[in-house]
Amino acid sequence: MKKIFLSLFILLFLFIAYLFFNVYNFTSSQLKVEGVPHVSTPDGAVDRFIEAVSFRTISFEDEADFDSSQFKQFNLFLENSYPKIHAQLTHTVFSEFSHLYHWKGSDPNLKPIILMAHLDVVPIASPRAWSVHPFTAGLVDDVIYGRGTIDCKFGVVAIMESIEQLLKEGFNPKRDIYISLGHDEEVLGRKGAFKIANHLKEKGVEAHFVLDEGMAITKGLVMGVDAPVAMIGIAEKGFISLELNIAMAGGHSSTPAKETAIDVLSTAVSKVKANPCPRSFNPVIKGFMRKIGPEMDFKSKFVFANRAVFNSVLLNEYEKTGSGSGTIRTTTAPTIFEAGIKENVIPTMARAVINFRIIPGETQEDVIEHVRKVVNDERIKIEVLNKGSDPSPISPIDNDQYETIERSIKQILPEIKSAPYLVLGATDSRYFNILTPNVYRFSPFVITSDNLTCFHGIDERVPKSEFENGIRFYRQVILNATGE
Repeated sequence: MKKIFLSLFILLFLFIAYLFFNVYNFTSSQLKVEGVPHVSTPDGAVDRFIEAVSFRTISFEDEADFDSSQFKQFNLFLENSYPKIHAQLTHTVFSEFSHLYHWKGSDPNLKPIILMAHLDVVPIASPRAWSVHPFTAGLVDDVIYGRGTIDCKFGVVAIMESIEQLLKEGFNPKRDIYISLGHDEEVLGRKGAFKIANHLKEKGVEAHFVLDEGMAITKGLVMGVDAPVAMIGIAEKGFISLELNIAMAGGHSSTPAKETAIDVLSTAVSKVKANPCPRSFNPVIKGFMRKIGPEMDFKSKFVFANRAVFNSVLLNEYEKTGSGSGTIRTTTAPTIFEAGIKENVIPTMARAVINFRIIPGETQEDVIEHVRKVVNDERIKIEVLNKGSDPSPISPIDNDQYETIERSIKQILPEIKSAPYLVLGATDSRYFNILTPNVYRFSPFVITSDNLTCFHGIDERVPKSEFENGIRFYRQVILNATGE
């Protein structure tokens, strides 16, 4: 018996030693750089940003609601606000309102970089809920309010301001620079970014890297990390919407059958919701854990360093929030349920739509097959609603391209930690994977628990200082990627 206890004690000791050994070897891999001298932002940049936000460049699901006059005004705004860009760069317009600018570099042997943003915004469902006017509020206590301040006129104006400033300084890039500004990102970007990407493909362009929106700087949102964390998107989830519909006999509500169309369809939707796609840590999240884990407090670092042991614990922790769950599995979201026309008539048809956001490693076909197996009812027809998208490829983080972006962030904000991450929504950049494997998604504004809900929501806003840092960031990316 003593030998058994001794053996168990030794095994326990070795196990604990193994855990602490992993923690000891779980060392920081953060890029170390020094900050660059503070550069003043262009005079009038904030005013131009406020003016850009005032245009109601809204993308509606129903094209009949599209107001072309606002987009035409935005075209004029770009021309009037950035005269050197329009005088010195080649400018091509797609579908009237999407823009591609080409700044020719001095070395044709170098691959170009592509900077992206989009000028359209989502509609405002509850304008009265805003504390300010969503298009004319402007600057309030050093914070710029309005629809599009974050998503994504921040990027549009910051990119254009940085390039106009560099042109005034006489800067000449070594490699070509393209600026892609889409006008329909919020409705899948088929008339803007899709056409621009294919145009560049036809020209034979192979990009050094692409930088679009998608992730940002988080503060107080990463477990166990006090410092702000710049999350650099290296992949984005795919998406598909499936329509489930059924036709059955109806009749009067006084003589209901054992099952009705609503009964069958609601059961099917409930089954799909109750049986989600499997969860796991995909390569993107594993990369995030490796990069940010050593920067955490000891308790969190201990768990992340021993992920193989605490895998289930970590998965359960991630599932506690919607955003956390979205990083570890293909999510299931019923969004539409339609049936019935009168309170005493049993409907003959019922229809539901379920939206899925697909994790890297799975495909649209995987989702369709999963739903068929879970529903397991031949009475229900399952059809794809509109065109979806598979997850993007995962861009590398062990190359000069990723480091250029990471370095640029830290040169402007030296106290920042950084890590790769997964973009849960869709961006225009997914079309640009045909030009390069190096597609990254990042904008240098700060996300906290206070402003997290303002994306596509109420009181969308960004501090003036963060917008100004955005100009400095894009300037630094250009200098680092295309300078001597």
